[in-house]
Amino acid sequence: SMSTSSDPSAPESGQGSSRHPFAADQDQFEGIDLREIFARLIKGLAPTIGLALLGLVVAAVAYLIVGPYTTATTSMRVVFAFSGFEKGEYPDHSKFQPDDMRAPDLVIEALKREGLNVDEETQSKIRAAITVEGIIPADVVKARDRLRATGQNPPAYQPDEYLLTLTLPRGFSLSNRQRGLLLNDLVDAYRQKFQRTYADVPKALGNVFETLHDADYFEYELVFTEELQNVTAFLTQQLEQAKMFRSSTTNLSFSDLLKETDLFTKIRLNETMGLIRLNGLSRDRTTAMVKMDYYLRILEDQEQKSLEEQKVIQDLLTKAQQRSQDYVLGIKSQATQQRPESPVLDQGLIDSLLANDAYSFLVHKALDAGMAVTAIQSEKAQLLERRKIMEGFLKSTDTKQSTASAQVDKSLNALGIAYNDMISNIRNTYTDFARQQFADTIRITMSPITGSKYRPLAIAGIIGAFLGLAAGTGLSLLGIYIGEGKKA
Repeated sequence: SMSTSSDPSAPESGQGSSRHPFAADQDQFEGIDLREIFARLIKGLAPTIGLALLGLVVAAVAYLIVGPYTTATTSMRVVFAFSGFEKGEYPDHSKFQPDDMRAPDLVIEALKREGLNVDEETQSKIRAAITVEGIIPADVVKARDRLRATGQNPPAYQPDEYLLTLTLPRGFSLSNRQRGLLLNDLVDAYRQKFQRTYADVPKALGNVFETLHDADYFEYELVFTEELQNVTAFLTQQLEQAKMFRSSTTNLSFSDLLKETDLFTKIRLNETMGLIRLNGLSRDRTTAMVKMDYYLRILEDQEQKSLEEQKVIQDLLTKAQQRSQDYVLGIKSQATQQRPESPVLDQGLIDSLLANDAYSFLVHKALDAGMAVTAIQSEKAQLLERRKIMEGFLKSTDTKQSTASAQVDKSLNALGIAYNDMISNIRNTYTDFARQQFADTIRITMSPITGSKYRPLAIAGIIGAFLGLAAGTGLSLLGIYIGEGKKA
């Protein structure tokens, strides 16, 4: 029989298998000699430092060689704030586009201000290097993400701040200072263009006497009538925008300017035009009759065309009215039937809504066509009356025309003085309004900044030094020391 006595030195059952892995790991960790690692690192310290310096120099030299072929970015920030911008529109309701800031005419103007070459190649390179990007704040992005998460479609967002960048090779013939000044000139040219387009009085306003240079007397009434209509429309539009505005220069509001225009017409203009019509004045009455006949022919052609358009619109309006009545009757007949399963909006109702929209559109078109015909007929009647008066004076033997001409010339001088005063008040008042309305329209929130060429050089050197240091450290840990063979 076998003895069941146990050896006290033998390990207990089940304990050896659970203790041996931990003991092996402990022995493994205890086998790492940190003193030997430090000794190797210290022994290879000089070669490691040498490799680090070598990597730094190699990386710096490589960057200096490749540097002129890399690009440098000059950036600045611009904020827009004018009426209608939140809708993506200019003040005249035309569409706003950020790329308008790098329009070809603005690029040419900026290059000229800096005294640079404005040939086509340079323009294309500069314009291609300019980008305009909208800046969207982080809180706006988060709010839109929350809306999308709830299943809603976020509304269109129009950034009010834009990043204007100019990216050119470092070897391009523009210094960092010139690049910044070029962007400043570009924004300034855009601001001046905006000022000319929306903040200045239209140049066609107030140039009536330049238009009437060497004109006949009977043409004064035609030109002045159109001029005063334009002035009145302009002042009415401004009055709708700023009813409470009063100029600090003229102490006049747009309502006061409208009254001044009306008084100018009644007092000054009517006197001069009355003298011209009363005396049938003309520098050459025969030539004046030829002009009137030709203008009458143009008005007759316009009248015929407008009448044809009015007839077409009236026919369409009649047909649309009949169809809209049929749709209404159809809906009423369907409403009497009990169909609980039918949708709220059936096809008949949709067709009726479309017919009503078409009918409303045609009504507006018919009104515009009728007003156009009326305006042409009114102008034609006035011209026929003037022609009749001129024809009467052409047949008569009037010897007082020279005296009447002198009287009209005197009245015209007074009319010119009053007209210039009126236009001056309008310009000064609107200039004050534009200065207040468009003062902060285009603002630079960050001046141009160009990336320094020394920062990439320092980064390249640091990367080279780190790679050299890592290589030297790895060789030292492996026991490979540069220069040890020569010493041995």
